[in-house]
Amino acid sequence: MSLNEKSYSLTEAMVKIQQFCVYQDRCHKEVVEKLQTMNMIPEAIDLIVSGLIQDNFLNEERFARSFARGKFRIKKWGRLRIVRELKFRNISKFVIDAALKEIEETTYLATLNELAQKRAKAVKETNPLKRKKKIADYLLYRGWESHLVYQKINEIVK
Repeated sequence: MSLNEKSYSLTEAMVKIQQFCVYQDRCHKEVVEKLQTMNMIPEAIDLIVSGLIQDNFLNEERFARSFARGKFRIKKWGRLRIVRELKFRNISKFVIDAALKEIEETTYLATLNELAQKRAKAVKETNPLKRKKKIADYLLYRGWESHLVYQKINEIVK
């Protein structure tokens, strides 16, 4: 440890990490990484994380639900991208399934339609196959299911 790195007592670390969790919902992985950057020892990390869970500062299901809602509403991600990102954060399948229930099916399909229409207008390609591919690539990258994407593209591009 170099001289300019701050060391935290258990209480200081707990207060700092509570503020970190209050600012926005966090998953366990983000909290543990933050504590590691604060040079906390594994025993202290376990103690702090269990305290945060007990005091409801840290709740994986709440995090997953707000994550799914936010990424869908703001970034217009599809379910596949949301699932991939949650798995990357070590969220359990049970919690991921609960989080996906936050996205209403009619809203989901309407958003896909809106995104596909918007992208179709933006793509200047005249060849119908290349045009379909460009739109599909865009939607697939954002995590929309392939069967929905191809169905939508076939409706839009003739």
